[in-house]
Amino acid sequence: MSDINHPSIQKVSQALKNLELEVQIQIMPSSTRTSQDAAQAVHCEVGQIAKSLIFKAKQSQQPVLVIASGANMVDLKKVSALLGEKLGKADADFVKQKTGFTIGGIPPVGHLEPVTTFIDQDLLEYDYIWAAAGTPNAVFKLNSSELPRITQGKISEVRLEK
Repeated sequence: MSDINHPSIQKVSQALKNLELEVQIQIMPSSTRTSQDAAQAVHCEVGQIAKSLIFKAKQSQQPVLVIASGANMVDLKKVSALLGEKLGKADADFVKQKTGFTIGGIPPVGHLEPVTTFIDQDLLEYDYIWAAAGTPNAVFKLNSSELPRITQGKISEVRLEK
């Protein structure tokens, strides 16, 4: 379990302040690593969880962030088409090296370097969404309309059809 003074949480808090977004980071008593866990912890729909997934562009070797609704699986073919190159899975070391965060607590902001970002259009169906704040049990609530501004992400159709 982490506390509000954890370096990763402080990094996210500072990034949000720099983006002039006033939010309250909350530390949950148990893990919010999965979308289901997070939704239960904050008492919202699974679709309101903004899960940040890092992929690795196969040609350029650059990180790609997909912020997806917790209710959706990501269609890598759709994201690859948007990006213009194929995507692969990113291992834990790559994610930590490129973002500064560990899998399970990746926030939408505060990364070590700029990251190409795609935002699941389904997240904008909700007034408010919840995102990770740097550790597996830290989250923050924000207006979904702020997500494109704070991430410079492109709103896209990324959902895998069921």
